[in-house]
Amino acid sequence: MKKIVLISCVSKKAPKPIQVEELYQSPLFVKSLAYAKKLKPDAIYILSALHHLLPLDKVTAPYNLTLNTMSKKEKTEWGKKVVEQLKQVANLEKDTFVVLAGENYLTPIQSQLKHLELPLKGMKIGERLQFLTNKIT
Repeated sequence: MKKIVLISCVSKKAPKPIQVEELYQSPLFVKSLAYAKKLKPDAIYILSALHHLLPLDKVTAPYNLTLNTMSKKEKTEWGKKVVEQLKQVANLEKDTFVVLAGENYLTPIQSQLKHLELPLKGMKIGERLQFLTNKIT
């Protein structure tokens, strides 16, 4: 059984194509990534509104798209694509998924992931930042 961390993308991005690990630059993303690495998972992926599921080493250009403004139908379609990509790299029945993302990114995929850990569930942005700061220091 593998442990896989899923982190949502953020709006603040580097100005040029770069590895995903360095593309997203908000404090929430930086702290989420540091926390994810501290968990020593088998893999870390980014939940991208545009690209769906991204490995940290993929080179990607900055973009301006978020699930926050998508319709329910668009979010459902996005979730189906993410789940299909996850099936290529994980066992949805056996692996544990630690999701560091808000409801917009979680809801379209959560019913397909049997073992979920949601350490940020129900927290507002300030609470998330504080939780992550405490976990990485």
